[in-house]
Amino acid sequence: MKIQFDELTYQSDAVNAIINVFEGQQIRKSEFTIMDQAAQGKLFGQTGIGNKIDVSFSKLLQNVHQVQINQGIPIAKDFPKSFLQFNIEMETGTGKTFVYLKSILEMNRKYDFTKFIIVVPSVAIKEGVMKTLEMTREYFKTQMQGQIYRSFMYDSSRLNDVQAFATSDDVEIMVINIQAFSKSAKNSDNMNIIYRNDMDALHGIAPIELISETNPIVIIDEPQSVDNTENAQGAIAALNPSLAFRFSATHKNKSYPLIYKLGPVEAYQQKLVKQIEVAGISRSIDGNEAYLKLVSIKATPKTITATVEMLIKNKGEIEKKEVKLKQGDDLYIKSKRIAAYESVGFVKDISAESANEYIEFSGEPSMIRLRQSQNEDLEIKRAQIRKTIEEHLNKELKLNDRGIKVLSLFFIDNVANYRKYDEEGNELLGIYGQIFEEEYRNALRSSKYKKLRDFEVPVEEIHNGYFSIDGKNKVKNTLGSSKEDETTYNIIMKNKEDLLTIYDEVKGNTKSAHKYRFIFSHSALKEGWDNPNVFQICTLIESTDTITKRQKIGRGLRIAVNQNGERVPGFEVNTLTVMANESYDEFAKGLQTEYEEEGMEFGLFKQDIFSSLVIEVDEHTGIKTPLGHEKSEQLVAYLKEQDYIDDKHKGTIALAKAIKEKTFDIPEAFKELASDMKEKIIEAIELKFNIEKIEIKDNEKKVSVKLNKEALSGPFLELWERIKYKTNYTIQMDTNRFIQQAAGKLKDELIVRINKLEYERSKIEMAEGGISTVKEEATVFSMTERNHEKAPDIITYLQNETKLKRKTLIQILKMSGTLADFKRNPQIYMMESARIINAAKRMEMVDGIKYEKIPGDEVYDQSLFVKEEIETYSDKIVSAMSNRSPYNHIIVDSSVEREFAQACEQDTNVKFYIKLPGEFKIKTPLGMYNPDWALALEKDGEDHLYFIVETKGSIASEDLRPTELAKIRCGEKHFSAIETGITFKKATQLQEVY
Repeated sequence: MKIQFDELTYQSDAVNAIINVFEGQQIRKSEFTIMDQAAQGKLFGQTGIGNKIDVSFSKLLQNVHQVQINQGIPIAKDFPKSFLQFNIEMETGTGKTFVYLKSILEMNRKYDFTKFIIVVPSVAIKEGVMKTLEMTREYFKTQMQGQIYRSFMYDSSRLNDVQAFATSDDVEIMVINIQAFSKSAKNSDNMNIIYRNDMDALHGIAPIELISETNPIVIIDEPQSVDNTENAQGAIAALNPSLAFRFSATHKNKSYPLIYKLGPVEAYQQKLVKQIEVAGISRSIDGNEAYLKLVSIKATPKTITATVEMLIKNKGEIEKKEVKLKQGDDLYIKSKRIAAYESVGFVKDISAESANEYIEFSGEPSMIRLRQSQNEDLEIKRAQIRKTIEEHLNKELKLNDRGIKVLSLFFIDNVANYRKYDEEGNELLGIYGQIFEEEYRNALRSSKYKKLRDFEVPVEEIHNGYFSIDGKNKVKNTLGSSKEDETTYNIIMKNKEDLLTIYDEVKGNTKSAHKYRFIFSHSALKEGWDNPNVFQICTLIESTDTITKRQKIGRGLRIAVNQNGERVPGFEVNTLTVMANESYDEFAKGLQTEYEEEGMEFGLFKQDIFSSLVIEVDEHTGIKTPLGHEKSEQLVAYLKEQDYIDDKHKGTIALAKAIKEKTFDIPEAFKELASDMKEKIIEAIELKFNIEKIEIKDNEKKVSVKLNKEALSGPFLELWERIKYKTNYTIQMDTNRFIQQAAGKLKDELIVRINKLEYERSKIEMAEGGISTVKEEATVFSMTERNHEKAPDIITYLQNETKLKRKTLIQILKMSGTLADFKRNPQIYMMESARIINAAKRMEMVDGIKYEKIPGDEVYDQSLFVKEEIETYSDKIVSAMSNRSPYNHIIVDSSVEREFAQACEQDTNVKFYIKLPGEFKIKTPLGMYNPDWALALEKDGEDHLYFIVETKGSIASEDLRPTELAKIRCGEKHFSAIETGITFKKATQLQEVY
C-alpha cells in the first residue's frame, strides 16, 4: 500500500504564502566558476548554477505585510539584520515536510531557483525527510509536469554529491543534520569535514566553499532545535543563504517575520489533526484519607531522607506532590494541615537497607515500604496496558471495516522491561511484554471481540519493539541520537507502509509488519517518526519521563489513512487516546506549559495583537492598509487603563463581563478609522480570550463575615466553660472479641481481584486562550485475577503493618476462611488484609476507649475565635443579627447546616450557638474529630441546657460511614468525660435537640 497525497487547501495556502513573498522581485540565475584541479595540477573551468535575488526591501516588506494581513498575523515591523529569514508555523502531523518540498519545486517553477538545503536537528528527522522525499517523488512528478530534481542526504564520505549539487542545472535538494557542519575551523581539533580543504575528492576546495557560492535557499526544520546555539547559527550563516524559511510547530525565536500560521489551535479547530483525549489510571484520592507512597530513600554518612508522594494543600486545593521527609517530620505540617494526616503522626524511623526500605510512622499507617510502592506501580502499569488494549480493540471494531488498520504505541524507558535475554542469549519477554500478552489474551475472552478480523492471529505475532542493536546483536537503551539509532529509524521507516497494511492472507499481505498492531519503543521514536494510524499512545515510564508530551502526541497526530493510502478525515474516526502516567488535568496543564516554553502564547494580548486589522483596501491595487503597530500599542494601552488586561497581558473578568453585557467600547478615534472597527477588535479579542469559560462572580454578592466582639461575653463564656476542656484516652481491648470481629470483617470485606482503580478519559480542547479538558468517562474497575506461585511471608508482613502478635494474626486468618484467596494475588491480599485488620483494631479500640479530662489548665484556646474578618459569598452564609453567635454571619457547608442555623436564629429559646471552628478537634484512634455545633438552650423556662449537636443529612447508623460513626461515638465519650453538664446529640434539625 502507498500513502496518497491530496491537494489540501491549508497546505496550498502555506505554499502560496512562501511564493508571494517574492512577488515583483527581479530574479535571475547566477553563474559562477568551479575550479577543479586535475592530477597534473592543471586548472579547468566548469559552469555552475546558483540562486540570485535582487531584493527591494520596501517591496519585500509590503509583500510580507499583505501575506500576514490575509492570515490575521500581527505585521512585521522590519527584517532582522542578518540574512532574510521567515517563520512558518505548522502543527506536527499537518504535513510541513510535504509543504516545504512542494514550496521548493514551486520556487523553481516560478522563479527558477535551483539550490536548496534542508537543515534538520537529528538523525531521526533526517531519515523522516528522506522517506517523505521518496514517498512523494511520483506524486510531484505528476503534479509538476515531470519537473526534474535530485535529492540526497549529505554524507562526508560522498563529497561528489556536494560537487554535483553546485554544478547541476537541475533542482538540487540537500538534506543535512546540523551536527554535520556545526564545528567549523574555530574548532580545528575536531572540525567537520565540510570545512576541510584537504579532501582528495574536491582537490583542495572545502565543501562549504562550493555550497556557499550557490547562495542556497535554506529550509530549517524545527529551528528551535537546529540553530539554538551560537555555533549552529554561525554554521547556517556559513552556507551563505539567499534566505531561509523556518518550519516549526512553535517558534521560540520570534524575531523573524511569521508568514504562515497553522498552530496547534488552528489545526485542532479545523480538524486537520486527530482529536486528543487523555486517559489515566489512578487510585481514589480525595484528601479524606492520608495518601502516602514511598518513592525513594537516599542515605548519606550523616542523614537518611525519604521522598514520598502525598497530598498537599495549595491555594485552597489539594494536589499530589513529592515531598522530602526526615526523622521527626510531622506529616500534618508537611501536608500544609490536611486533617487526614494527623492520624499518621511523625516519622519515627527511615530504613535504607537494600530490599527492606521503609518509613515508620508514629500513627497509622504505621509503615510504608518501597517494595509495596513498586508493586502498586506495576499494577498501575498493568492497568494502563489493559486499558490501552481495550481502547485499541474497540477502535478496531469501529474502523477495520472502513479499511483502517489501528496501531498502538507504547513508550518505555528500559528496553529490558520489554525484551531481555537468558544466559544462552535467547530472546525472552520482559515484564511489560509478559503483561501485554497476558492482558491481550484476557481481553479476547470478551465475546464482543470474537468478530475482530485478527482474532486468530497469535498474540506473539501482533507486537514488536523498535530498538537499537549493539555489537552482539542485542537490543539496547539509547538516547535516540546515536549511530546505532540509524538502523532503528531505517527499519521502522521502511516498515511504515507495511505497518499500515492490514494482514490478509487472501491478498498476500502476510509480512510480519502486516500483523504488528502494537509497537513498543524506547526514546528512539520520540521524534522524527510518526504514523497516521497510531490511535493509542501509552507511557510506561518508571523514572523521570524524558519524552515530552508534545513528542508523544506528535507520533500519532496525523489524520488516518485507509488501505488505499487515502486520508479519512473527521474526529469520529481520528481520535488519539494518550494513556498518560498522570491525571488528565496534569497532562493538559503540562502540555500547555510545554507549548508556552517553546514559544506559543495562550491568551496573551501583546502590543502588536491588533496591528494586522484592516482599515482600508485600495480599490485599484487591492493593497490592504493595516492598523499598524503604533495604533495597536495605543489600543492595548487603552484596554489596560480600563482594567480589561492585567499586568501579565491576560484578559480580565471585567473584559469578559463587558463583552458579555455588550458594554465594551473603544475610543472615538478608532471608530473613525473604519465603520466596523469595534466589531473587528471584539472578534480579535474573542480569538484570544474565551469569555464563556470565565466565571464572572458578582462582587455585590461578596460578604465580609466579621467577629462580633460584644457577643464574646455572658452566654458565650458560659457555653465556652462547658466545652473548652481537653481529654486523653486509654484503650482496653477484648482480644477474643477482637479476633472474631476482625475475622468476620475480613470475610465480609476482602475481595482479591487487585486494587480497585479509577479510569478517567477526557478530551483535550485547544483554543487561543489555552488548553482545557472535558471529561468523557470515569469508571472504577478491578484488574484480572491471576494465580501466583511464589508466596511471601504474610505473617511477618502483617506483624509489621498491624503491630499484632503472630498468634493473633494466625487465628484471624484461619477464622476468616480467606486464605484460599492468598495465592491469587499475595501482595493485594496482604495489603487489603492489613488495612481491614487495622480498621477492625481501630473500631475495637473505640469500643474499649475511655476518655479522661486532662488535669490542670489544658483547654481549647478561646483564640479560635479571633479571626476579625472572613470573606465569602452570600450563598454560603446565614445572617446572625441577634448577638447570639460569635460572628455576624454563620458560614455553612450544606443545606442541613443552613436550615439548622436559620432555626437557631429564629428560635428565642436558643440563648447562644456556635458553629465550632475546624481547629476545635478531639483526638480519636481514627483521627481528629471536629463536632458541628455547640448551643445553650432554654427549655420550658428551665435553666440553660448545654448541647453539642452533630448535624447530618441522616443520623441513622446505616447511613453513616463506619469511621464517621466511630468518631462521633468517641466525641460523645469525650464530652461525657469532661462532666460539665453538656449533652451530646445527633440531629438533622433543631427540633430533635429538645
